[in-house]
Amino acid sequence: MKNYLTKRNNTYDLFDAFDDFFRPVFFDEQHDLKTNIKETDSAYELDIEMPGYSKDQIKVALENGYLTVSASKESKEEDNKKHYVRKEISESCSRSYYVGDDVTQADIKAKYENGMLAISVPKSQPKQIQSSYIDIK
Repeated sequence: MKNYLTKRNNTYDLFDAFDDFFRPVFFDEQHDLKTNIKETDSAYELDIEMPGYSKDQIKVALENGYLTVSASKESKEEDNKKHYVRKEISESCSRSYYVGDDVTQADIKAKYENGMLAISVPKSQPKQIQSSYIDIK
């Protein structure tokens, strides 16, 4: 069974334990953006679940070798006036994937359809080591 007293920043927090008590036992604490990654001969294919977001709310950026996928919704005016006891549905999410320094923004292709974001990232070609011989006299 899960230990409900969690350790954060080298301290035990009773309030976190209280919140964790109400989580399901088999709660998946990974990322909000569930991803399948396939490898083909020439590329990596990422299929990312993004239900509830429109194409305009999704951003894909490449910086320092990391591909970052993020999405955010504006909260509705009436939601700001409500007092939530617990709010688990997030209005924003983000996840980064290391794709390497050789990949450029122009190389990456993305398509969003029916709540799934499909991204194709080409594999970087291994650098050819040129062997050059030195003439011996």
